[in-house]
Amino acid sequence: NRRVRIAVISCLLVSVCMLAAKVDSAQTDKLPGIKTGPAPWLPETDNLLSRLNAINLPALHEEGNVLHIHQHLDILLNGKPVPVPAGIGINPIARFISPLHTHDVSGVIHVESDVKRDFTLGQFFDVWGVRFSKSCLGAYCAKGADALRVFVNGKPISGDPRGLVLREHQEIAVVYGPATARAAIPSTYRFED
Repeated sequence: NRRVRIAVISCLLVSVCMLAAKVDSAQTDKLPGIKTGPAPWLPETDNLLSRLNAINLPALHEEGNVLHIHQHLDILLNGKPVPVPAGIGINPIARFISPLHTHDVSGVIHVESDVKRDFTLGQFFDVWGVRFSKSCLGAYCAKGADALRVFVNGKPISGDPRGLVLREHQEIAVVYGPATARAAIPSTYRFED
């Protein structure tokens, strides 16, 4: 039956695209324009299109409306907040926008895609242009007593945080510093959508 064949081919194409979109931690340092220095980090737009191509995300001419969800991102370095800037994933000169982007400095991530699919925290940092792996955030890499930890809704996640799938209204905290430090980890955010 033709419908079944089309459905199977569509599923295979989506699976191939999802596999191609995964950039492992070792490859993130090789993405064009990726920042490995200290915070704060401005949005990197000069190489944004190349990074989008490398991670198999489209450059949209307008925000997608098939999938529209939001998450909130907090970054804490040694207990101090680091701003998540406006304009991540947006190149106003070349007039395109990534499905993963920010509009303001609130820390709200906008997932606005023209297709329904999963997007990950690792992809967001790739779009931003900041190195993010299971052990490093920019210049801050786990060693000695210092660790890189990721929390969702106040609970620690295990495994590679790059693979964290972005879901509606998650409160995500990326925390670097002494693993024994008792930092206040955000567990909720008041979304206004």
